[in-house]
Amino acid sequence: MKEMVLNLRVMAPNRIVWNSEVLEIILSTNSGQVGVLPNHAPLLTALDMGVSKIRHDGQWSAMALMGGFAMIDNNQVTILVNEAERATEINPEEAQEAFQTAQVNSAQAEGKKRIIEANSAFKRAKARLEALNDT
Repeated sequence: MKEMVLNLRVMAPNRIVWNSEVLEIILSTNSGQVGVLPNHAPLLTALDMGVSKIRHDGQWSAMALMGGFAMIDNNQVTILVNEAERATEINPEEAQEAFQTAQVNSAQAEGKKRIIEANSAFKRAKARLEALNDT
């Protein structure tokens, strides 16, 4: 008997990041993590900057998603994101350096606009580093 699967498609403005069958996906939404298995109830949800974990071919893969939306219906998971990187695409040294820089900038930011920008850069850098550590 064939194992039940989800058809996952992750799309960024400039490319298709993922397009294949998966067994399970864990998404970082604005209200927390959501696990998706085959036959999940229909759902449309906003995604936060964070790590999504994908189970496929007997292994887990991590991906840093930089906000967007996920639509789940009839074993089809469509994710539209501003930006996405598979953990295998992330340079560990560059990610660590970006995280440290973002930490400093976030702590030193002054003024509403700069604080928002610094916090956003920090969340992005943190998501990339967490994706690396989840592989």
